[in-house]
Amino acid sequence: MTNIRLHNTKSRKKEAFTPIDAQNVRMYLCGPTVYDRAHIGNARPVVVFDVLYRLLRHEYGAEHVTYVRNFTDVDDKINARAAETGRDIRNITEETIGWYHADMDALGALRPDHEPRATDYIGAMIEMIEGLIARGHAYAAEGHVLFDVRSYPEYGALSGRSVDDMIAGARVEVAPYKRDPMDFVLWKPSEAGVPGWDSPWGYGRPGWHIECSAMSYELLGAAFDIHAGGIDLQFPHHENEIAQSCCAHPGAGFANFWLHNEMLQVEGKKMSKSLGNFFTVRDLLDQGYPGEVIRLVYLGTHYGRPMDWTAEKAAQAEATLRKWRGLVAGIEPAASPAPAVIAALGDDLNTAGAIAALHELAGAGDLAGLKASAAMLGLLEDHMGDWAVSRRFERKQFAFIIGPVDFFPYFDALDAIAAKWSQLRKDKLFVEADLLKAALTALGAELKATPQGPEVLVTKDIDATKLEALK
Repeated sequence: MTNIRLHNTKSRKKEAFTPIDAQNVRMYLCGPTVYDRAHIGNARPVVVFDVLYRLLRHEYGAEHVTYVRNFTDVDDKINARAAETGRDIRNITEETIGWYHADMDALGALRPDHEPRATDYIGAMIEMIEGLIARGHAYAAEGHVLFDVRSYPEYGALSGRSVDDMIAGARVEVAPYKRDPMDFVLWKPSEAGVPGWDSPWGYGRPGWHIECSAMSYELLGAAFDIHAGGIDLQFPHHENEIAQSCCAHPGAGFANFWLHNEMLQVEGKKMSKSLGNFFTVRDLLDQGYPGEVIRLVYLGTHYGRPMDWTAEKAAQAEATLRKWRGLVAGIEPAASPAPAVIAALGDDLNTAGAIAALHELAGAGDLAGLKASAAMLGLLEDHMGDWAVSRRFERKQFAFIIGPVDFFPYFDALDAIAAKWSQLRKDKLFVEADLLKAALTALGAELKATPQGPEVLVTKDIDATKLEALK
């Protein structure tokens, strides 16, 4: 079994991962608030922790891993969208969940084992809130119920700040019914026309943070292995989850590992509508970026570092995937992924290292290993490859020609040029060989030496007249 080590935000160090129960490995990821399309930053944790899900399934068996990702379908943003559009709230959330599934499916993310909706767990939230009040960790005031932050001495341990520092450095809601500015809402009253449920404190709806605590408890128990999400959720959402969950179930410990992915930028700048660089996943898909290409760009940067989405990275990812798909066309995957790929993923999800190992497999001609190993990252899977249909032809002079375009009309010319290039290299005429390679690249075909012989990747339609001149 692979020695999996993960950076635990809770301890601020990399730790060996040992599940509470190897027969029931459990992971929770905070999901979206469903009022609009998911932007490309929202998709990063989905892709990153999808790889972790795949790794855990590989190590412990698919039947022994439970992955939960929730939908927040009761929220002030949803209410505002309904008021703004005049649409029914349920219609908005149903439509948005459909969009989300379609977009995340396009990125190759596996569906979690459970996708709970907050509105299906209102009873569990009310029960948890009642327990917190009974234990002296929450109080009712003016139709609200608030968590008493000072009642939980460990508050702030995840983010590494004291309560007083938080008050000084953050904007907090000041309300007359709060005992302390840092106390946060567990339940709040609902006005006419706003979704609500009957409760011991009147007609109302839950606060945001209590949702994940209640849903994770119902589906994973009081203690589970991994809680993941974007770094923007570390405070206050995850800090508040820990406080209310640990106080509701003393001694259980809630989540053993906390994993947080860093933020995403676009072309070196923070993504912002005002800068005109704000993109939803659907925007990129509609612009022609295949989901598999977007996924590879995400995985090229370690999840613990800020990621920069650039057109150049996307072009490189597309070229790599076209090449790999050309290599593995018609190849059956190996029985198991290459050890180097699993080792990289076991080292705190080092996806960049795993991708480097895929390049080595491709260079060594281990195509069955490449296909099996890429699948661990959600790449080169058959159902994802329609965008990169390519053709493979064997020749004596070179290993193969691959490409996304119909290169059959140029086949003999490319064959001859590859043979000529190989001979120039054998004759140690490297300047002439490099000039030939550069000229072919300018026309839209890239030459590369491999252990099997020259490889030609045709990236676009070629001017046949100019190609003939290179023979």
